[in-house]
Amino acid sequence: MQNLKALRKRIVSVKKTQQITKAMKMIAAVRLRRAQEQIFAARPYSRALRRVMSSVAMRAKSKDHPLLARRPQKRIHLFVVSSHRGLCGSFNSNIIKTALDFSQKQEKEAEITWSFAGHKGHDFFQRRGVAAANNFSTAVPDVNFSTAAEISKIFETAFLAEKIDAVYSIYNEFKSAMSQGVVCEPLLPIGSGHLPEDVSAVDYICEPTKEEILSDLLVKHLRVQVYQILLESVASEHGARMTAMDSATNNAKEMIRSLTLQYNRTRQASITKELIEIVSGAEALRG
Repeated sequence: MQNLKALRKRIVSVKKTQQITKAMKMIAAVRLRRAQEQIFAARPYSRALRRVMSSVAMRAKSKDHPLLARRPQKRIHLFVVSSHRGLCGSFNSNIIKTALDFSQKQEKEAEITWSFAGHKGHDFFQRRGVAAANNFSTAVPDVNFSTAAEISKIFETAFLAEKIDAVYSIYNEFKSAMSQGVVCEPLLPIGSGHLPEDVSAVDYICEPTKEEILSDLLVKHLRVQVYQILLESVASEHGARMTAMDSATNNAKEMIRSLTLQYNRTRQASITKELIEIVSGAEALRG
């Protein structure tokens, strides 16, 4: 009977856990929908900004803007975007693995400095003695453009002062609720990959000068890029958590089924044993 009592307690415990994981899945699904709406709202502006920036860059006489300057990458800054909380599957472990691999490849030839958005990545590297130049704890999960602008301003200032030669961002790109992919891409200097060439060759009269407009657009582009990275990461986090909690709920359901079957078998064996003892006792008294 002691085994039956332990099995009942375990079944109740797993059922309570299942209720929690199911609730967390529903919450993640609601937050994911909101994050998706933000991404879909930001993408048209980002694409339009790139087209305008490309158009002006083609017509500007001087393209020697400091944000476009390429230098030997002796001081590399990594911007690692992780989650604020756990229980989201391999979301953070994939980010951390990519950051470690990239830093180990580059640290032989360059000095690596770090910035973090999200506690999980920051806490992991802090435990391993990595000092953070910046910890943007408020950047996730509540993403807003003003915070992205502050982050981009810090990177821009350090790059223009030649304290760093390049900035790389490492984050999870949102593809779907079931799929997220880790991206490691250069943020600074702004390269040709950020300037699409499919623009009209028609020239325009610009006021102020094209060079001044390009300078302003490059700064805006950097801010939008950081904002887009944060949005992608938050949406990926909610998608990963929803998938992880769905898997946990299904596993709990399977465990409950297995424990219930085990409980019924144990109970049946106990009843059979008692019946045998009763029959044996009656036969003994009869004899």
